[in-house]
Amino acid sequence: MEDEEKVESTEEPVTQPQEEEVAEPNTDNLTEETDTQKKGGMFSRKNKDKAKIQELEKQLENLKIEKAEINDRFLRLYSEFDNYKKRVNKEKLDLISTASEKVFVNLLPIIDDFERAIAANEKVEDINAVKEGFNLIYNKLLQLLKRFDVEEIAAKGEKFDTDYHEAVTHFPTDKEEEKGKVIDVTEKGYKIKDKVIRYSKVVVGQ
Repeated sequence: MEDEEKVESTEEPVTQPQEEEVAEPNTDNLTEETDTQKKGGMFSRKNKDKAKIQELEKQLENLKIEKAEINDRFLRLYSEFDNYKKRVNKEKLDLISTASEKVFVNLLPIIDDFERAIAANEKVEDINAVKEGFNLIYNKLLQLLKRFDVEEIAAKGEKFDTDYHEAVTHFPTDKEEEKGKVIDVTEKGYKIKDKVIRYSKVVVGQ
């Protein structure tokens, strides 16, 4: 027992490991770096905003220039269109005037024929010669109308058509084939090509 106690006493006492001290980080430098980064970021943002404003101002200036060019172009086109409209209206008036002139120039010889016929009829006793003279003048007048594409509208015996005929009255008829058709013409109608210049005044069977 004594030996055991001796053995126990020779053992070295166990020492607890000491905790190493951890050095605290130096926050002074970190704070300085953070402030510098913040200042740098703000400076960079200001530069970006300034550049963006300059870009927008440049775009605005370009838009103003473009607007002025468009406005100038519009005024020029409007002026040209107004001149064109005036020129077209003048040409139309000239065309109408020229067309009327052509008609009357061609009509004058027929009036001359009428005047000669009237003068000759004062001494002519043969009624057949008078009739022949009037027929010649009438045919000459029809040729003039044909030259200007004026033609008579077919009416008598035709089916009543409001595009060409104007009914002055309706007359009862026993003939089935005359119902809804023109049975008499009180005034002839005329057209130039497909355009009606005077409707035929007709009597319609019913």
